[in-house]
Amino acid sequence: MTADAETALIHTIPVDRIRIANPRSRNREMFAALVDSIASVGLKRPITVRRTSIDEDGPKYDLICGQGRLEAVMALGETTIPALIEDTDEADAYLRGLIENMARRKHTNRDLLTAIRIMEDRGYSSTEIGAKTGLDPSYISGILTLLREGEERLIAAVERGWMPIYLASQIAHSDDFTLQNMLMDAYQEGTLKGPQLLRVRRLIERRKLIGKAYGQKWPGKDQPPSSRRLAQVYQEEVHRQQMLIRKADIGEQRLILLTSALRRLLADEHFRTLLRAEGLLDLPKPLADRLKGEMP
Repeated sequence: MTADAETALIHTIPVDRIRIANPRSRNREMFAALVDSIASVGLKRPITVRRTSIDEDGPKYDLICGQGRLEAVMALGETTIPALIEDTDEADAYLRGLIENMARRKHTNRDLLTAIRIMEDRGYSSTEIGAKTGLDPSYISGILTLLREGEERLIAAVERGWMPIYLASQIAHSDDFTLQNMLMDAYQEGTLKGPQLLRVRRLIERRKLIGKAYGQKWPGKDQPPSSRRLAQVYQEEVHRQQMLIRKADIGEQRLILLTSALRRLLADEHFRTLLRAEGLLDLPKPLADRLKGEMP
């Protein structure tokens, strides 16, 4: 398309004929800067709209992209704005707006999931969705699996960055016993650190007790627990205690390895001279207690 042809598609339309179909809140400072920029140098890029209907006053439009620019022009008292008019339906326009907004700014979880849901419903594959959103297709595939199963809590954990997508998918398809072993393996491999492991455990317990989705209520306090629930709680506590024991055993083995290595190093006069030269004369008390009386 030539520059003249592209310019011919730009129309000047009244701002009061444009409806913001999916309004978004925005940062006040950034909006003020946008208003100042348009006041100083003018509007650099037209907004994008679609024609929805027509009445005695003329066509009506829905905004596809450019809410900030439209609101800034209105704040400056302008009554018209340059716009590209696209021939598209409401669903495509909504999807287009989501994708373009995500491309320009840090998206919210709700925007991302809504866009992915709409694109899958309209027949896009994981690869095609990844190309449009800039996300890895394997990530899209994992998110779609969690979306289909209503795993809102797991999706939120993935989006916040403290649970990898593969682990969320495993949690969604694992029973209690498998989950305990999987978490222990993740801890030993370093995939989940101490505080992160605790957060994942709390999420799993809340998901089990309340449900996969947000907005679900806690079970009534006056409702007596069933024998099955009591047995489940007992098994969970047994698994938790077993994990603590395994973690304690791992810690003990590492401490033995550390003290053994340190004992051999401290037996070397050259190493001790180096420590004195560097001013490293202290040891952690647990190590000092283990080594006390055993060094030459």
